[in-house]
Amino acid sequence: MLPLCFCAFLAFGVVLVLIGANQASLAAELDLDLARSGLLASSLALGLGAGVVIAGPLFDRFARRPLFVGSALLAAVALLGVEREMSYVRWLAHAALIGAGIGLYDTLINAVVVQRYRERAARPMLAVHSAATIGAMLGPLLVGWIAASHHFTASFHAAGLAHVAIAAWAACVPLPAPEPRDATRTGGVLRRLALAPLVPLAAVAFAYVGVEASVTVFAVPYASEALAMPAERGQLAISAFWLGLLTGRLALLAARTALGARVLIAAGAGAAVLIVASAGVPRAPLELALFAVGAALGCVYPLMIALAGQTSPSASGTAAGLAAGAGALGGFAVPWLTGAAGDAAGIALGFGSLAFWCAAIALAAAASRRVG
Repeated sequence: MLPLCFCAFLAFGVVLVLIGANQASLAAELDLDLARSGLLASSLALGLGAGVVIAGPLFDRFARRPLFVGSALLAAVALLGVEREMSYVRWLAHAALIGAGIGLYDTLINAVVVQRYRERAARPMLAVHSAATIGAMLGPLLVGWIAASHHFTASFHAAGLAHVAIAAWAACVPLPAPEPRDATRTGGVLRRLALAPLVPLAAVAFAYVGVEASVTVFAVPYASEALAMPAERGQLAISAFWLGLLTGRLALLAARTALGARVLIAAGAGAAVLIVASAGVPRAPLELALFAVGAALGCVYPLMIALAGQTSPSASGTAAGLAAGAGALGGFAVPWLTGAAGDAAGIALGFGSLAFWCAAIALAAAASRRVG
């Protein structure tokens, strides 16, 4: 099971950076400003949010294998359907459908890991989520390699074919069955949720995914417009950011420290300081700065998902899905707000505003400790 989950998250990570890595090509073909570029990423996040929320109750009630296969095929169809010179509205629709497909299997994987490992889920979650960071790290490099000899839409088609392969694999792998309903049925799924400890973790997810999506989609225009660098340096900075996320996750995986809200507080506060510091040193290499921010934030998402699933053991899929859905809302709102700020006051200020959302991660994590 874990090898399938790892490879699915590898493809998931590539998809997360496709729009950001192709931002220059998309902006040129569609004549996009920063806000409309951000809205493309927001559309992906909106679809992802719908997928992760819908998947939670489905996971807690129905067989997982057909859900996994169907979600991978939905993403594949949306990716393979991308064409040259599509309208902006059609791009928005495809981005939303792609997000819905990957969001469905995102929650399925998260909930399977939580169900199988229970209170020991944090480290396996870090392990499988490291695949997403590897995919996102390699994604911009693959986009650049494909774009050298093909139209940029070919990178979407390659990701679509990868999802066809994942669907075929998932059809052959047994997955854990839902928890017996007579053992957990103390009311509807929503009645089994512990909402008080879940809310601050959902706020962590909102801020984190917003930062992750904004860095990914605006690194290229930030490099070219604020730092007078070629677009390729922005693509490399995206890879550096995701390499930092991978490094942070692997470091925490090897650490002996207890994995709880205290780690989230340190991660959010550290990332906020690093963003402010990099803005104060304009000649600092962008790749190094974003690698450091990624390393600080690397633990946040998988640890948050593990903690969210543990808040409601009898409805872990729904709890993880709601937390991930809150993250997708952040992925919708924060890039749009960042792009609007960039259009109004300059991309440097818009990019620097991400420090606020990193600080919000720390504050929400501190609130989760008080509630827990």
